[in-house]
Amino acid sequence: MKCILPIAIAISLAGPAWAQTPPANPNPDTPAVSGTNAKRPAEPAKGANSFTEDQAKSRIEAKGFSNVTGLKKDGDGIWRGKAMKNGASKDVALDYQGNVFPN
Repeated sequence: MKCILPIAIAISLAGPAWAQTPPANPNPDTPAVSGTNAKRPAEPAKGANSFTEDQAKSRIEAKGFSNVTGLKKDGDGIWRGKAMKNGASKDVALDYQGNVFPN
């Protein structure tokens, strides 16, 4: 009996939390992670980037680049560096959505 009262109180307090709706995406054109059907932005999307340097390098390499070097995350959350593709050195960028941009 002593256990039922605290459980009932906890359930009654937790109820309103379940009824809340998630916040709307302030910019629906740039979702947190791009899917196969997502519209790719014309330039890297600014935002909090949770990719590690190794993950950024792997994503860039998966897009056909090699010898990825000098990766640094800038103030806009975009990983920037250099890479090779088709025998040419290119500047590359990876945004928080995982989009790779040769610059």
